[in-house]
Amino acid sequence: MSIKETIKQITPQPVWDLARNSWDGVKRSGESLQAALHPWRRDSIRKLTALKDIHRGERCVIIGNGPSLNQTDVSKIKDEFTFGLNRIYLAFEEWGFETSFLLSVNDLVIEQCAQDFRSLRMPCFFTWRARKHIQPQENFHFLYTTYTGPKFAQDVRGRVWEGATVTYTALQLAYHMGFSTVVLIGVDHSFASKGKPNETVVSQGDDPNHFNPKYFGKGFRWQLPDLETSEIAYKIAKQAFEAEGREVLDATVGGRLQVFRKVDFDEYFG
Repeated sequence: MSIKETIKQITPQPVWDLARNSWDGVKRSGESLQAALHPWRRDSIRKLTALKDIHRGERCVIIGNGPSLNQTDVSKIKDEFTFGLNRIYLAFEEWGFETSFLLSVNDLVIEQCAQDFRSLRMPCFFTWRARKHIQPQENFHFLYTTYTGPKFAQDVRGRVWEGATVTYTALQLAYHMGFSTVVLIGVDHSFASKGKPNETVVSQGDDPNHFNPKYFGKGFRWQLPDLETSEIAYKIAKQAFEAEGREVLDATVGGRLQVFRKVDFDEYFG
């Protein structure tokens, strides 16, 4: 057993968590200052300021990328405010409409799909780390997202914890914009592919985990899901929304997530 593992074993969990989060904060301090002062980020902060509470009291839909989308009559939400995630643009032609916003914070997705993202015209939101692969455009916004330091950012001009799922980042962005009701669809919270959470793998064929077999098709590098951390993040989001009289609903067809109140998609949007 390593020294770190020994110390962790004999240290009370609350003390360990506090120490770990404090150390994470120290490690982030230099990068946080750079992100705050860089002209690209300053421009993004200006644009994010204009979006603060712009949709107060309104409803939006966050569209996950699970196979359940193929059993969902997405035409019913074409006139809603919608957040699309990662490669959701693969469905735009079939749907006949585009999402209102698009968000991607995964390094591997951004690296391999940068050219696709550059062709999009709706407001797009990327992790600050994406600057390695994506140059600024008028419709691009850079968020300072981190893997560590659990929190719910009510204001996304500062640091945003990713919570092991882009959906959690989208929830924080929706809150920042003022949406009072957020409805999740396509958030299946289950994957056919198994393995160590966050491990990078290379797809060997058609993708069984998303709405399109080409989503993470053969040769695509991606990271296995961390559903446990995602659930922790979703519970934090639920508390944050409810504390302000807002609500997150889950209308995913057959979804396995049990954190948010379930509603029937066809009835709710009927």
